[in-house]
Amino acid sequence: MAENPAADTWRRAGWAGAAIGVLAAGAAAGVAVERLTVGRGMRRQARLALDATAPYGSLRGTEGTTRAEDGTLLHHEVDEPPEEPAKRRRLRRRQPVATVILCHGYCLNQDAWHFQRAALRALGVRAVYWDQRSHGRSARGLAQADGEPVTIDQLGRDLKSVIDTTAPEGPLVLVGHSMGGMTIMALAEQFPELVRDRVVGAAFIGTSSGRLDEVTFGLPAAGMNAVRRVLPGVLKALGSQAELVERGRRATADLFAGTVKRYSFGSRDVDPAVARFAERLIEATPIDVVAEFYPAFQTHDKTEALARFAALPVTVIGGDRDMITPPEHSEAIKAVLPDAELTVLESTGHLMMLERPDTVTALLAELLVRTGAVPAAANVGAYGSTARSTPPNG
Repeated sequence: MAENPAADTWRRAGWAGAAIGVLAAGAAAGVAVERLTVGRGMRRQARLALDATAPYGSLRGTEGTTRAEDGTLLHHEVDEPPEEPAKRRRLRRRQPVATVILCHGYCLNQDAWHFQRAALRALGVRAVYWDQRSHGRSARGLAQADGEPVTIDQLGRDLKSVIDTTAPEGPLVLVGHSMGGMTIMALAEQFPELVRDRVVGAAFIGTSSGRLDEVTFGLPAAGMNAVRRVLPGVLKALGSQAELVERGRRATADLFAGTVKRYSFGSRDVDPAVARFAERLIEATPIDVVAEFYPAFQTHDKTEALARFAALPVTVIGGDRDMITPPEHSEAIKAVLPDAELTVLESTGHLMMLERPDTVTALLAELLVRTGAVPAAANVGAYGSTARSTPPNG
């Protein structure tokens, strides 16, 4: 009997959704309780209200584009230091201005650095923010359109292109969260002379140098092994039915929000506006992009590349409740770089720069002081808290 294409599509979406649903089981329980007490229309109105009033993601810099090696246009923004008095400017000419380049993680974009961006502006730091290929306002990867798989090495070359465009000379401080940290490691592996000659410091936040194929995402090992076997095929099937899946994501926004919160944050007192902001960042990533990037993490291994940073000031930040890149991965980076400053934040999940913005920002400021990028007297102050009791300050 001939196969019914429509039925086949729904069947594939069904088993794919069932497999991925295992990852969201814990969040689903909380959502079920919420559905008993709060109407769907009310929840939708609350999300719209948070989107309208929260300032997150509103900071913009001087926009530009970088052309990657395969022709993909990468969106970047530069925050330049404010004009200085003539006397101070003459003194600074003796010492080149450092540029801080911040690299975001998987399924995010440059706006994930909202709190840190506000702080770096206050410090008068020259900073570059960019969207990784197929994320944010960058174009979809042209190599991927031609069937070439995404690799972490390719992301490292993308970062090199961004550096060539936005900071062709002068000292560099590299900051990466999750996939962004892996991108920095790939840069170091392929362009060791750049790290040797120009990089004066680095920060690895909620990231990993390898062995991500062993992460259980908070599930029992046996259950995760089963999910891991089918997940690449699941994502490929979902990516091939992107329009159908995106409709499903919108229809199940409540469950999606619960899943995002569970895997993004480690505490219960995250400000609802920040939680909604994280949800908005992640839901903006199309499912076929999610599918394209996922396999690259399973083969990622840049442990040897970390040695390129051994002589530099390095800050490593992990979260004790991070289920995406558990704290053991931050500790593994510290093991390779024994002189690095390691901080594991308590009751903190994967999106630590949003969940603990004041602490993460202070640690970055300390790194900038150690590199000489900002004066020792620099004080970042408070640039927002995600706790419900303290309203966020954009």
